[in-house]
Amino acid sequence: MSSKKESFIGTVGFVMVVCLVCAALVSVSAVQLKPLQTANKLLDKQTKILEASGLLELGQEKGIVPTYNQFVTAKMIDVATGDYIDGNADLFEERRDARDAEKSSKPNNDIAGISRRADTQVVYLVTDGSGSVNTVILPIVGSGLWDLMYGFIGLEADMNTVKSVVYSDHKETPGLGAEVMNPKWKALWPGKKMYDDNGDIAIRIVKGGAKSGDMHGVDALSGATLTSVGVEKTIHFWLGEEGYGPYISNIREKGLN
Repeated sequence: MSSKKESFIGTVGFVMVVCLVCAALVSVSAVQLKPLQTANKLLDKQTKILEASGLLELGQEKGIVPTYNQFVTAKMIDVATGDYIDGNADLFEERRDARDAEKSSKPNNDIAGISRRADTQVVYLVTDGSGSVNTVILPIVGSGLWDLMYGFIGLEADMNTVKSVVYSDHKETPGLGAEVMNPKWKALWPGKKMYDDNGDIAIRIVKGGAKSGDMHGVDALSGATLTSVGVEKTIHFWLGEEGYGPYISNIREKGLN
């Protein structure tokens, strides 16, 4: 009996030692890999921003990081006022801050289906060869069919003409909602106008296809009605008063440069 008891205790002890060793290895690996994961995450974001600004091809030729550093400046803003504020744009995480009640707010009209909106955001000013800002990249987030979709809107200096709409992260259905990543669909956006002559948000996703010459219409995603509606509502939210509306108003009043 004593032998069996000692055998049981020995087995339990061995299992505990193995568990402790495995836990230690996992912890050490997580700590060692975190800087690499952070760097890869930042590189992916910079790649998407270059795509949204029309500089991805140059970045692939000369390097993503050097191209980003040469042409892009990231700035923090207070969403409510649209004013620039101090802060480390590289360390900002919208997903983290949106979950923090002290760093986020519940929208009065949550058409994007985000529940909470971070009180600060990062905007990206893209310059041309002479140093003048010609594109502003605005991060966006809103509900699709299955979950939140994250992306960027690129606007020309008039803060109305679309340079690009680029989605970077989503869980939409392959072949349907996931077509937000399709180059053919993304190519429909450049040159469209977000606002009408009265300053109202006019961009819309058109089921069945936008008519030729429609400056505010973009073809809906075939077979993905809810994703298409989500894209439209997301853009309307972020270009409105609870999104980048105050910031856009500031730029129109004071200019970019």
